[in-house]
Amino acid sequence: MKEEDDCWCTQLIDEKGNFNVDGLHSFITSTNFSHCALSYAVVSVMGPQSSGKSTLLNHLFHTNFREMDAFKGRFQTTKGIWIAKCVGIEPFTIAMDLEGTDGRERGEDDTAFEKQSALFALAISDVVLINMWCHDIGREHAANIPLLKTVFQAMMRLFSPRKTTLLFVIRDKTKTPFEHLEPILRDDIQKIWDAVPKPQAHKNTPLSEFFNVEVTALSSYEDKEDKFITEVAQLRKRFFHSISPGGLAGDRRGAVPASGFSISAQNIWKVIRENKDLDLPAHKVMVATVRCEEIADEKFSRFCSDKVWLALEKAVQQGPVRGFGEKLSSIIDAYLSQYDAEAMFFDEGVRNAKRQHLQSKALDFVFPAYTTMLGHLRSKALDSFKINLEQSLNSGKGFAAAVRMWTRSSMLEFDKASADAAVRQASWDASRVRDKLRRDIDSHAMSVRNAKLSAIMNNFEEQLAKALVNPVECIFETGEKDTWPSIRKLLKRETEAVVSEFLSSVSGFELDEETTERMQQSLRDYARKLVENKARDEAGKILILMKDRFSTVFNHDNNSIPRVWSGKEDIKVITQEARTVSLNLLSDMAAIRLDERPDQIDSILRSALMDGTVSVASSSRGVSTDPLASSTWEEVPPKDTLLTPVQCKSLWRQFQKETEYTVAQAISAQEAYKRSNNRLPPAWAILAMVVLGFNEFMLLLKNPLYLLVTFVVFVLGKAIWVNMNIAGEFRNGTGKRHQLGKVTSIYFAKLQLAGILSISSRFLPAVMNLMKRLTEDAQGFTSPEGMRNS
Repeated sequence: MKEEDDCWCTQLIDEKGNFNVDGLHSFITSTNFSHCALSYAVVSVMGPQSSGKSTLLNHLFHTNFREMDAFKGRFQTTKGIWIAKCVGIEPFTIAMDLEGTDGRERGEDDTAFEKQSALFALAISDVVLINMWCHDIGREHAANIPLLKTVFQAMMRLFSPRKTTLLFVIRDKTKTPFEHLEPILRDDIQKIWDAVPKPQAHKNTPLSEFFNVEVTALSSYEDKEDKFITEVAQLRKRFFHSISPGGLAGDRRGAVPASGFSISAQNIWKVIRENKDLDLPAHKVMVATVRCEEIADEKFSRFCSDKVWLALEKAVQQGPVRGFGEKLSSIIDAYLSQYDAEAMFFDEGVRNAKRQHLQSKALDFVFPAYTTMLGHLRSKALDSFKINLEQSLNSGKGFAAAVRMWTRSSMLEFDKASADAAVRQASWDASRVRDKLRRDIDSHAMSVRNAKLSAIMNNFEEQLAKALVNPVECIFETGEKDTWPSIRKLLKRETEAVVSEFLSSVSGFELDEETTERMQQSLRDYARKLVENKARDEAGKILILMKDRFSTVFNHDNNSIPRVWSGKEDIKVITQEARTVSLNLLSDMAAIRLDERPDQIDSILRSALMDGTVSVASSSRGVSTDPLASSTWEEVPPKDTLLTPVQCKSLWRQFQKETEYTVAQAISAQEAYKRSNNRLPPAWAILAMVVLGFNEFMLLLKNPLYLLVTFVVFVLGKAIWVNMNIAGEFRNGTGKRHQLGKVTSIYFAKLQLAGILSISSRFLPAVMNLMKRLTEDAQGFTSPEGMRNS
C-alpha cells in the first residue's frame, strides 16, 4: 500500500485469492470510512486485460492505481483486486480495480478467479464499469462477450440480488455516432442475457430487474488524450451524489453501513471462495448481527466504565439517592442513543434485537444497584415507621390507630420513593420489596404490641401481687374461722378491679374478643396462682405460725395485754383455747379452698386431735380407722392439698411438744408469784417472838436511852437500805428465779451470793457518805457534790 493524494490505494485481494484483512482495516481507519454509515458508494471496473481500466479509474477518480507501461509491452498490470478512495467525490466513494479478464498469465482454462472476482464486484458494488473496445460492438466473438456472460452468470448465483448499475464504457470510439452504437450494444447485451442459463424462478425475468444499464463512450487515450481527459471529466460529474435519488447508483437494499463493510467484504469473499451461492439478504443479516454485536459490546463496555454511573453506584451503596431512577435512565438512554446512531443503517430486525440485548445487559448490570436502592428505601421507611410509632405511643395515641396511620404513611413514602427510583427502560416490579416492607412493619408492630401488652400484663400482675400477697399472709396469720371466705372475697375484689383497669388500658389495642378474654383469664389465673403459692409458702412454715399463734393467745388476754401469772388464771382453759386457735390455723392451711367446695377437714382434725378420738379399732377386722392415717383428704383434689392428714398429725404432735414448755413455764410463774406475795412469818413464829422478846421489849420501855438508840439505828438502817437499793438487788435475784422456773437451787444460791457481795462492796462507802451528809447538815452547809450523789 502507498499513500498519495489521500487515495490510500490498497490491495484488497491478492492474485491467489487471499483477503488482506489488515490492509482493509488500515484503509478504513486512515480514510475515516467507518463514520460514513450508508453515505458511501462502491464503483468497480471490469474489462479485458490491458484495456485501460486502471487508467480510466485514475483519471476518473484521481486515484493512483498502477498503469501499464506501453513501451515495455502488454502484460498483466493489476493482479487481484485493489481499492482506493476516490479523491474529491461526494459522498465517500471507493474505486475497486479488478484483474483483467482473458489474460495470458492465467491461461485459457483458469477462469475461476475471474468469475469469483466478478461475483464479488457485483455483490458489493453500486456501479460496475464494463470497459470494452468500440470495435467489439456487434461482433459475435468480441472480447467482451465472455466478460458479459461471466457477469450474468455471477448474477444468477446471488439469491435475491440487489439491482446494480452496469455502466458500459466504450473505449476508443470511432466516427460512428454514439446514437447508433448504443442500440447495437444494448441489443448485444440482451442477446447475451437471453442466452445465459437461468434458474426456473428467473426464466422469464427481464434484464431490467437485475441491472440498470448505462452506456457512455470515450475517445482514445493515446490518440486524443486531451479529448479523453475532457470526456472523463464530464463522466466524473455523474458520480457526485451518486446514491441520491435519481443518482447513478442503483438499488441500495443490499448496502451495509460503512462500519460493517469490512465484515461484509470478508464474509462475501469467503462464501465465494467456498463456491457457495451467495444469499445477500442473509449476508446482510449476518453483517448486521456481527456489527451490531460489536457496537453493542462497545457501548456496554463504555457504559460499565462511565464515570457518572460509577459515581451513582458508589453513592447508592452509602444510602438512598434522590432522583436515582431518572439519573440512571438518562445514562442508559445516552448509550442506547449512541447505539442507535451507529446501528441505524443495519437490518432493522437485527438492530432492534441487539438493542434489546444491549438494554437487557445494561439493566442486568445495574439491577444490583437498583435492589440496593430499594433496600435503602425499605430500611428508611421502616425506620420512619418505628420512630413515628414510638412518638405516637409516647404521646398517648391508641396503638391500633397509630399503627394504621403510620403504616399507611410509610407505605406511601416507599411507593413514592420507589417510583422515583424506577428505571424507564425496565419493567422492574418493586412489589416484592414492598411486600417485605409490609411484613417488616407488621412484624415490628406485632413485636411492639406484644412488648406493650407484656408490660401491661406485668404491671397488673405486680398490682395483683401487691394487692394479694401481704393481705393473704395477714389473713393466714390471723387464723380466724372465715380465713378462706375472706381470701376468696379479697381475691375476687382485687382481681375484678385489676381486670377492669386492664380492659381500659388495652382498649387502644383493639384486640379481638378471644385475645381479650384470654388475657383476662390469664390475669385471673395469675391472681389465683399468687394465692395458691402464698398458701403453699405459709403451709411450709405452719409449725412456726401455729406456735406464734399459740404464744399470742396464751400469753395475752382478750385485750391483747400480756398476762401476769398471778395464780387466778385457769391455765388449762387458756391452753385449750390457744390450742384450738392453732388447730384452726392448721385446718385452714391443710388445703386450698378457693372453689368453695365443702370439706370435713376441720371436723376431722378437731375430733382426731382435740377430742382424742384419734384411732378406733374395728372389732371384726382389727383395722385402724384413724381418719388421719391417710395421704389424701376426702372431697379435696390432690392439687389443692397443702398438708396431708398424716402431715397434720405429725405437725400437731410436734406442736404439742414444743408448746408444753410454755405451759410449764406459766405454771412455775404462778407458783413463784404465790410464794413472793406470802412475806409474813407463820403465826406460831409471831407468838414465839412475842413470848421470848417480852423482857427485851419491857427493858426498852423502862430505859428511854435504849429506845433512842434503837430509833437512831432504825433510821440509819432505813437510810442505808434506801440508798443502797437492797430491796432492788434481791428483787432482781427473785425475778431471775421466776424466769428460770426449773433452774437448780445451787444456781439460784450463786445468784443470791452475787447480790450479797455487791451490797457488801458498797456498804462502807454508803455509810461514809451518809455520815458526811449528817456532818454537813449539822454545820448548815450542803455541798453540790453531796446533792448530786443524793
